[in-house]
Amino acid sequence: MASPRTIDGPLLEEKTVRRSAVPILHTRGTHYEVGFDVGYTFSGMIQEHVDEYRPLKETYLPLYETEEGRRIYEETLESVTRQFPQYVRELQGTADGAKVPFHKLFLMHLDDVLPNALETGNTDEKKPDSGGCSSVVCNEPGQEILGHNEDAYTSVLNHWYLVSAHVVEDGLREEKFTSLSYAGFLPGYTMGYNHHGLVYTINTLSARRLRSGKTLRYFLARSLLGVENFEQAQETLRNDGCGAAEGFSVNLTFLYQEGDRLFHNIEVGPPEEEASQSRLDILTAKPGENLFHCNKYLRLQVPEVDGLIIDSSVWRMAAICRHSLPKSREDVINILSDQTDDKFRVFQEIQPDDYVKTIAVGIFDCIGKTWSIYMDVPSCNEPVVVLPLLLKDDTSACLKNL
Repeated sequence: MASPRTIDGPLLEEKTVRRSAVPILHTRGTHYEVGFDVGYTFSGMIQEHVDEYRPLKETYLPLYETEEGRRIYEETLESVTRQFPQYVRELQGTADGAKVPFHKLFLMHLDDVLPNALETGNTDEKKPDSGGCSSVVCNEPGQEILGHNEDAYTSVLNHWYLVSAHVVEDGLREEKFTSLSYAGFLPGYTMGYNHHGLVYTINTLSARRLRSGKTLRYFLARSLLGVENFEQAQETLRNDGCGAAEGFSVNLTFLYQEGDRLFHNIEVGPPEEEASQSRLDILTAKPGENLFHCNKYLRLQVPEVDGLIIDSSVWRMAAICRHSLPKSREDVINILSDQTDDKFRVFQEIQPDDYVKTIAVGIFDCIGKTWSIYMDVPSCNEPVVVLPLLLKDDTSACLKNL
């Protein structure tokens, strides 16, 4: 039996060894019940992740203990509770099931909004995070592929799972989806699909100025898991009446759409001053066209942080563009496996001093209706799991044949 994967140089703690395991929970119930099932099932993983999450320990918790930090926490919680009470209940369920304080999980979702809104960070300093997600779209005849490297803080390695949920609650829309989820976080802000045929991936974007009292991107992404069509997706991301607190981009398609396959990249930016909806810029890839996105705004004019995440994004995009335009699934995999640079790699390998690593790779085949998940460099490894994309009409047809 092969020993756990290691690297040359100083020994790494066991928790930094890349494992080949994809935990998945199938759950059905109300938002609170689904959240509780997630927390209860993955309580050990969630507790460990909360304990090890450096931004929480080093920044968010100390600021939460200040009067102004608590004010920002409370006004943002009030805002998302007013808009998405069901997702706040879902997060409360996760906290209760995992037996961790709710405020710690919400602080992790509040993310850099807290220090940024307090202006405690020096915007001239480069943030230590040195990587981010990379997405590649191939839209060719017979090859309709959305590929994604999920990059995250080192502590997230081996601290994630898949949630396959069927949410049924009186007075609310039915939701049925599968999403990769960081331990303790709401599903949605990574990659996944829903039974209406939405297939999507997300890239973090780092706007320079964040504002409290706006809608956290984790809650917008969670709401995205319930949309039925492209119009609803735009409405969700625009979030009229409030707007996004932070930046991100979404790469998506709908498998049920009529006509040619269309992939979209939607860059989302916080509202302009005094505005009450997110800024959106949409780029569409028609058949024969491609899309690439990392962690830098490419079209929307939003001032960004001066951080290593921007440097990394520029390097990764340059590496992606050195490849020929992808014409097949294999081409997408080769791009996402690129490690030609020593400093910033498309596939972030395990190094002792890395803040960010590629924790998983997803390949969505929109024709075969499959989602392949890799735990290591995909060009030289097999997927750990290949999941069928179970859609609403497909399920109904199966039930009729029983």
